[in-house]
Amino acid sequence: MTDKDKSTKFKNRSLLILGIIWLVGAVSDRIWFALDHSVPAWDQADYLTGSLNYWRALQQPQWFSGEWWTSFWLLTSKVPPFTYIATAIVQHLFGTGADQATLVLLLFSAMLLGSVYGLGVQLFSIEVGLWAAGLCQLLPGIYQYRLDFLLDYPLTAVVTLSFFCLTVWRNCRTAEEQRTQRTREWVWAAAFGLSLGLALMVKQTALFFLLTPILWVGFGTILRHRAWGRLAQLVSGLLLSVLVFGPWYRTNWLLMLTAGKRATVDSAIAEGDPALNTLDAWTYYWKILPYHLSWPLLLIPIVGLLIYSIKKIKTQQENSSTFNLSFLHFDSIAWLAVFWLGAYLLGSLNINKDSRYVLPYLPVVALFLAYGLTRQTGRWKHYIRWGTVGLAVLLMFLNLFPVGGMFANFTQVLSPYAQHPVYLGEKWPHQQAIAQIIQTEPYLRSTLGVLPSTAKINQHNFNYYGALENFQVYGRQVGTRKKFVPQDARSLSWFLTKSGKQGSIPDAQAIIVQTVEQGSDFQLQKSWDLPDDSVLKLYHRKTPPIQVQPLTEPRTQVSLERVSVPNQAPPGIPVPITYEWSGSWEQLQSGLVLLTWRISDRIVENSKVENPKVENPKSEWLHDHGIGMGELYPKVLLPARSAKGFRVTEQMAMLPPANISAGIYRLEATYLNRQTGETYPIQVPPVTLKIEPLAAATPAPELDLLTQLRTLAATLPQGTEALESIFEETGRINQYDPIQDYLNQTLTALEYRLQQEPQNRDWAYTLALSKALKRQVKGAIAALERVVEIDSQNPYAYAYLAFVHLYDWHPAAAQKALKPALAINPNLSELQALNGVATLLQGNLVKAWQILKELKIPN
Repeated sequence: MTDKDKSTKFKNRSLLILGIIWLVGAVSDRIWFALDHSVPAWDQADYLTGSLNYWRALQQPQWFSGEWWTSFWLLTSKVPPFTYIATAIVQHLFGTGADQATLVLLLFSAMLLGSVYGLGVQLFSIEVGLWAAGLCQLLPGIYQYRLDFLLDYPLTAVVTLSFFCLTVWRNCRTAEEQRTQRTREWVWAAAFGLSLGLALMVKQTALFFLLTPILWVGFGTILRHRAWGRLAQLVSGLLLSVLVFGPWYRTNWLLMLTAGKRATVDSAIAEGDPALNTLDAWTYYWKILPYHLSWPLLLIPIVGLLIYSIKKIKTQQENSSTFNLSFLHFDSIAWLAVFWLGAYLLGSLNINKDSRYVLPYLPVVALFLAYGLTRQTGRWKHYIRWGTVGLAVLLMFLNLFPVGGMFANFTQVLSPYAQHPVYLGEKWPHQQAIAQIIQTEPYLRSTLGVLPSTAKINQHNFNYYGALENFQVYGRQVGTRKKFVPQDARSLSWFLTKSGKQGSIPDAQAIIVQTVEQGSDFQLQKSWDLPDDSVLKLYHRKTPPIQVQPLTEPRTQVSLERVSVPNQAPPGIPVPITYEWSGSWEQLQSGLVLLTWRISDRIVENSKVENPKVENPKSEWLHDHGIGMGELYPKVLLPARSAKGFRVTEQMAMLPPANISAGIYRLEATYLNRQTGETYPIQVPPVTLKIEPLAAATPAPELDLLTQLRTLAATLPQGTEALESIFEETGRINQYDPIQDYLNQTLTALEYRLQQEPQNRDWAYTLALSKALKRQVKGAIAALERVVEIDSQNPYAYAYLAFVHLYDWHPAAAQKALKPALAINPNLSELQALNGVATLLQGNLVKAWQILKELKIPN
């Protein structure tokens, strides 16, 4: 057998061993998941739901549609979607569910072990690579998060892969003129670019770990040696990475930045993390390093490496040879140190501290430990190595499958804060609660207000279990702000409360719990005893706002059977109203009703009733909305679907404007199919409403979401004074409609109405706001161009248009939009700021500095 054949056989044998290491870890992980009866906590459930959103989107892909790709990237606005997409593909193959979703972690394990092995081979030897792969399976900091559906373990795998590709490319040192070598360099530069793009598509913090080695290679190796060909390869790889991560970041950059502030600064303050100007902020991860590694895996390899180094140095002295550290693979260790030190410093610079945030540097630490473990010398070296690994295996078993007693103290001493025990107790009732809601309201999409927020009972895991039921139930946390508690309690029909510990909740939560449990509007639907000896209670509104009844008589077109409204009402105050619709399920579920209350008889005989102070009095108002407020569930497959027709009863409120003329108003109705665009008039039962300023108001439920949005949009001409309230209120409204279907209803209704009245300013502003909230950039620009035509003397209209152009990275168009506004009011600080940003993005730094320097920020 030739040396080449022996080498090939040895490599194949090492790959087989690597496969066995992965398989043993995979079997252990799947046993743990099979035994575990726990429910996902906050982040885990949120990420699992994200994977289901992408799973649903990939059921009917439209690969060649730009609009579909935009909506695809918009499915997650804060967290890059690569993990979600990979998990969606796995669930497409194996079915949906938490256990099925975690199968994707096996793929990331294979990626991690292969990359660590490759790094070991590149920097040291095959032996070190195999030992490092084995240690990655045994480090507490890694296996804890390998058993949680979080982004940090996938990030660890992809970052390690990217660092491996960069290392291979860096080590391509043969003569540049060799064509084969140049091809190999370009291939690995491309592989690095692709892997870097994927890493940034897992989590933005990938840059914390890869920035330093990239800069080290770029400035230290290439520019110093003037290897311009190599620099071109590196830059090409970086540009390739932009092609991978660019589309998502370009689509979501604004929300990503605002959410990043909440996820770092706000979270750090809330959790009491040390400030950056303290020593604790820079030693935090150093202090918890033993918890990541366990004491045996930290100390034994380091002691072994020290003994090995001392012996080598003594041998050099005895032989009177020149002192050098070549026996330590100094260049390889220095390269690992560049990665680790850069990652440590940048990770510490992040004010929000958590042990899992530095997980991606642990494989590099494992390489160093594996190197130290393989430097053991003497007759006991094999016993030390395998004894260390055996102890690590025992600690892992005890941390994951605790047996209690003396072993608990044993693990706390040798592997502190690494316990991740499998939960073998009673199952939690999340699925039963979701099933109860669906059984009670099988025809509706429901939003569940989850009032406690503990690791086991929170809005995210109920939202996830609702998503598993074909997205028929959504969980949301409400009642967190005292001033919104009344609206929260009036806007939802389902609430969950819990006895005992409530978790991380604000003071306002106690108020809404009291409102739900002790008020007269809700009744206890069902309760469950929880494994933590508390009680979970599900409350349902006694009189739901939307009720659906199957009919035996056939129905085709939608008809309005009944309208109930008070005889009279004052302007500017919500009015209770009941609509009763009937029709086929397809017509009702896809239906939008365009409702106009128009004056038929004006009151003129009593001057005290007709308010003389009202300017530009209106003679109509709208009450457009989707039938059932868009809550009719589209995937009804029950016996209900075989029914010949359905009746939908809506108990809601409408809002006559404050400047409405006094008089008798009658209802006009038009049906609009959201799917086909079909329209037809609806015959209205005899009904009138008298608007009289002196009339007593009738108690009414919460206004429908479309009316609330139109009311907010009417304040847009006021500029920045109105924006804070608009964003605050839409954030509240979005909790009640998790899929924001009210925006779709508004868009469809107003696009139709603006064809009839193209100069209606309020409708134009509402359409633009809806497009912006949906982040339909091109549509928002078109809507705002209509706004500036209608409201041409309002500088804020131009400012809104310019901002959307800037959001879409079109600074020249933004600056063009600002010219008329600056002519109207050149001193408006908002216009100056937008003009400065537009100038800056066009590369005119001097002019931008001059504009922004003169900017006056109002108090």
